Amino acid sequence: MTISRSHGLLAALALTALAACAPPTATSAGAGKLVVAGYGGSYQEAFEQAVMPGFEKTCGCEVTYIAGSSTDTVAKLKAQKDAPQIDVALIDDGPQAQAVQAGLLAKLDPAAVTRLPKVEKVARLPQDVGVGFAMTATGLAYNSEWYAKNGLPAPKRLSDLADPKLKGKVVLPSISNTYGVGALMLAAREGDGSVEAGFAGVKKVAANAFTFDTTADVSNYFLQGQAVATVWGGSRVETLADKNFPITFVYPEKGAIPLLATANVVNKAPHAELAQKFVNALLEPGIQRKLAAEGYDGPTVSDATLDPALAARVVGSKQAAEMTPLDWATVNGERAAWTDRWTKEVEQS
Repeated sequence: MTISRSHGLLAALALTALAACAPPTATSAGAGKLVVAGYGGSYQEAFEQAVMPGFEKTCGCEVTYIAGSSTDTVAKLKAQKDAPQIDVALIDDGPQAQAVQAGLLAKLDPAAVTRLPKVEKVARLPQDVGVGFAMTATGLAYNSEWYAKNGLPAPKRLSDLADPKLKGKVVLPSISNTYGVGALMLAAREGDGSVEAGFAGVKKVAANAFTFDTTADVSNYFLQGQAVATVWGGSRVETLADKNFPITFVYPEKGAIPLLATANVVNKAPHAELAQKFVNALLEPGIQRKLAAEGYDGPTVSDATLDPALAARVVGSKQAAEMTPLDWATVNGERAAWTDRWTKEVEQS
């Protein structure tokens, strides 16, 4: 899950983070460095320009930002387990579950993360080890103009992508990325809930696939007319729709799958108290509204109100309540075996 963020979002984050910190004291002034590991690209650039200077001045500390994918960040946490150098880790929910199993993350302190009671149930993680601070959904995406022109009704379930009229017009995500796991689970839910049903359902759709995407970004396939349907994330669909492309997101009948970006305090973090305050800042309504406006990431707190037009394009409280999270502990335990099977039975069949 790649989350779109802008300079505007991070400027708002700076203001909220500043409010969350107490004025510098003799103790905090010697606090050293707060190290945050998270998403790279424009997010890192904006963070360094809009957040770090003000945060450092008000909190009496230095902030170091380390960019990398979620899997890269978890790998760093594992390598530093005995002597952590990272305070806050921003990672997707699948890799986050791996980090929890490895004992790399600490429980959030409700006295510091006072916003936890406002977090939607789907974004509250087991024992409050981390928290979801941004949310989208894995469901179906289709080219509404092409569907109408070819007399196809809007898809309601994954199996609708097995329609013979879609032969060679579907791009399926590889199981190497989160959307591929989502496709397998959507097929399982449409059947009897078993992994066997999942593979049977995915194989039927795979007969229409012209490729299996590993990047998690299938925009170009749609823009070039190669694809007219896929399994994808709601926020990515809305971002493509902003380019005046006729793409629509669908919550499948059996329910979409939530995708969470999580904020975590590292176990035995060098600056744990400040890290807890930083996580709390991410849950403030102002930041949540910015996440929705800039990247179509649904708020994970109940008191972040959005204007109706924007609310219609992100995961809201109703959709969140209807989604069932994946059991990532089980998924991660089986993923190697599923990947091997997927390669043999789905992509090479």
